[in-house]
Amino acid sequence: MKVIVTGGAGFIGSNLVRLLLERGHEVLNIDALTYAGNIHSLDGSADSPAYRFLHADVRDASLMRRTLRECAPDWVMHLAAESHVDRSIDDPGNFMTTNVMGTFSMLQAALEYYRSLEGEKKERFRFHHISTDEVYGSLEEDGGYFYETTPYDPHSPYSASKASSDMLVKSYMDTYRFPANITNCSNNYGP
Repeated sequence: MKVIVTGGAGFIGSNLVRLLLERGHEVLNIDALTYAGNIHSLDGSADSPAYRFLHADVRDASLMRRTLRECAPDWVMHLAAESHVDRSIDDPGNFMTTNVMGTFSMLQAALEYYRSLEGEKKERFRFHHISTDEVYGSLEEDGGYFYETTPYDPHSPYSASKASSDMLVKSYMDTYRFPANITNCSNNYGP
């Protein structure tokens, strides 16, 4: 299968790219290589003939449309985002344009591409939006859990921008019967 991963040079994205390559998928990694992207996190994996890299910003709508047409992916896994609450307090505008308008750009490109598909290729296509548990707000000090049914309760520009992008994805799922899903990652850590 062919997979486009946006934000594939970030911490979560680079691990995802490696996993997809290990499982025999072809991967196109689209990353703007901002503060969170480190192309060296893919050293070794980037040598695979099944791996390609595109240094680009997901907010470039025309490039994203063209890239999806040319790559012809089976899946789009959208991880590209500005992150970290503290950074969003200092520069909320960048979070709105990347997380909201960048997701909008990817959704529009993917919807246009999806509508061009037929048969098994259309049935197989998926858009996977990777979000954050921050959209649910804060847990009580004594613990507890968030569930998919937990109401959204963002408290920072970061979490509000991610909640907004989630709502965009949900609206495409309902309005256009677009085959998408959302995951809300929590407390990712590693080396």
